Amino acid sequence: MESAYMKYASTQELGNEKETFSVPFLSVALTSVLFSLLLSWQANLVAEVVGVTAQQQHIIQYAAWILCLDAIVIVPFASLRMARKAKRFAVIKLAGIVVNVACNITLLVWYHMGVEGIFLSGIISSAVTLLLLLPTIATSWTLTWGGKLYEALLRFGLPTVPAGIAAMMIQVIDRPILEALTNKATVGIYQANYRLGIFMMLIVSMFDFAWRPFFFSHAREKEAPQLFARVMTYFLFLMMSVFLVLSLFLEDVVKLPVFWGHSILPAPYWGGLSIVPVILLAYVFLGVSNNVVAGIYIEKQTRYLPLATFAGAGVNIAANYLLIPQIGMMGAAVATLLSYAIMAVILYFVAQRFYAVPYESGRTYKIVASALIVFALSQLVQLGPLQIVWKFGLLILFGVLLYFLRFFDAMELKRIARAFRRTERDDSQVDLPADTGK
Repeated sequence: MESAYMKYASTQELGNEKETFSVPFLSVALTSVLFSLLLSWQANLVAEVVGVTAQQQHIIQYAAWILCLDAIVIVPFASLRMARKAKRFAVIKLAGIVVNVACNITLLVWYHMGVEGIFLSGIISSAVTLLLLLPTIATSWTLTWGGKLYEALLRFGLPTVPAGIAAMMIQVIDRPILEALTNKATVGIYQANYRLGIFMMLIVSMFDFAWRPFFFSHAREKEAPQLFARVMTYFLFLMMSVFLVLSLFLEDVVKLPVFWGHSILPAPYWGGLSIVPVILLAYVFLGVSNNVVAGIYIEKQTRYLPLATFAGAGVNIAANYLLIPQIGMMGAAVATLLSYAIMAVILYFVAQRFYAVPYESGRTYKIVASALIVFALSQLVQLGPLQIVWKFGLLILFGVLLYFLRFFDAMELKRIARAFRRTERDDSQVDLPADTGK
């Protein structure tokens, strides 16, 4: 319902502003309450299926109501994003996190409640989040029900359910396959290094939070396709820059003894660091998918989303079974990369069919080529004690290559020069001695 709400809130083609908010909000709230009641009622059966003891089946009930509360706030949070109320959005999200951490410390450290304390903390923080969103809900909703609007929302939103399931498969299916073909120790090393990709994942997530309300709001403008193409160019430039920084320096950072002589990643896990650049590149393709999918959402062609995500999941499973026996955990990483790449390619061609965007392919090739040259040099040339200096030099080389390949247009070069001049002016003003009159 989140994307469906954003689509119809941006166009107001069915119902007024309050109806566009209320119909998806009430739908999510009612179905979530009913689903959580069902889970609570059958907690003993669910506990038996997932392997929770009868004495702890109440934890299933806690989980059900965490899911309920978290679902209810989805549409209100989406409305803040559409209204570009980023500060309120961030404050409420942060407040939920702070409450969650505070409750965990209180219930675990002071009251020694164990696992139960963790779930109770989740309920409390989710409830606080909902309370903070009540003013947004109160000013946005109405009891008027639009049947045609609800039908349109379902047509738009339901295909994202199987698509979301397939996307989750891509994220987790490699672990059980890797364990079946190797051992638990390999899975542990793989997972610890896989998590280092979270830095790139955070950028992708932050972009997606801003991107969806942005493209829905600008979709019907005459120059929107050109605007979206420029966004893709800058986004890819940012992602490849981050990819190079993390690929070049992440290994050095995680090995530093910063925590009382202990490194961020313990030494036994360093053998898996080679998979990190592959995972980072996989997230680049995920970011590209999030970018090109705009046309599918704008033109209400969400029925094609399962095609792309299940194709990615299928490639992931097949590649895992083919590559892991040959190259171990690197095979699982490459399988993830291939699945996100296939997904991006399919989404690109489907989106272009319904909403053509004139992507700047020439500039895109220059970004990718420059990044690959720099990354290849970092792998092929090792300078021992001067390696850190060499890595910083490679980052500079990335910018130099883009300059000589004429990636930057005249207006961008003027802005860069203006920014440098402003910086130099600020520095010179700071260094001037005070006028004493002597």
